[in-house]
Amino acid sequence: MSLGDEHGARGDDGGYGGTGQTRTRLPDSAGDVYGGARRGGRSSSRSLVTVVGVVVLLIAAIAFANRGGGDSGSDESGGDKTKSAPTAATGERPVDTKAAGIPSGYAHNEQGAQSAAANYTVALGSDGMFNTAKRHEIVQAVADPGALDQLQSGFDADYSADFLKKIGLDKDGAAPSGTTFVNRTLPVGTKVTSHSADAATVEVWCNSLFGLTGDASTNPVTNGWFTVTMKLNWASGDWKVLETSQKTGPTPVNGDNPVSGTDEIGKAVEEFGGFTYAR
Repeated sequence: MSLGDEHGARGDDGGYGGTGQTRTRLPDSAGDVYGGARRGGRSSSRSLVTVVGVVVLLIAAIAFANRGGGDSGSDESGGDKTKSAPTAATGERPVDTKAAGIPSGYAHNEQGAQSAAANYTVALGSDGMFNTAKRHEIVQAVADPGALDQLQSGFDADYSADFLKKIGLDKDGAAPSGTTFVNRTLPVGTKVTSHSADAATVEVWCNSLFGLTGDASTNPVTNGWFTVTMKLNWASGDWKVLETSQKTGPTPVNGDNPVSGTDEIGKAVEEFGGFTYAR
């Protein structure tokens, strides 16, 4: 089934179904940062300005390093080496295990529930849900044992042969020759609406890509916005899905980006992999 009904139904926006801090590390550069050839002669006044500028920068850097007074700190200073830098990512360490290719082994707390909800939304909103065998594998990996049969039957009903034919796929969820099927769910953020020791309800705000690439496609790849509500239960040492539902939005105003060609979209989907989401 897709995200949208209580099992997890699909909406018109396509796929189904923490806001931590993110660090960006810039590449180190040896030599001229501009990568250009050395320029010809410069006036002595220009050189003097450059030297003065460098000195000012060095002084500022030294002052910054020593702010707060005292020793600048060395490996032998005995200071707190575990203290996080201001730009360090926050939150629990991302999970390092998988079940059926889906991240598993979440922390038994509110934060772990948010991470589980985000990753389960990605799995239940993937192109694998359109193939019966893959769909069963995904659902069995994320479902609470007590809800498995209901979730399985609901998703099977959603992804019927008629539905697959309507969107241009065969009965096994395969795209026609010369086309690429795209169904990808991209969590934007999560919000806990209720939480106890062994139960949580988490909302996941998502963007999605859905459609078929190819010149002959009558269902081009589009994007949509929706929010998945996922009820989770702590079972067998992990967060598991009891129930899902979906509603449209919140939807931002479309930007001015030019629409890419079908070949470019198809290539991007094949080359750009997904992520493991963590709160």
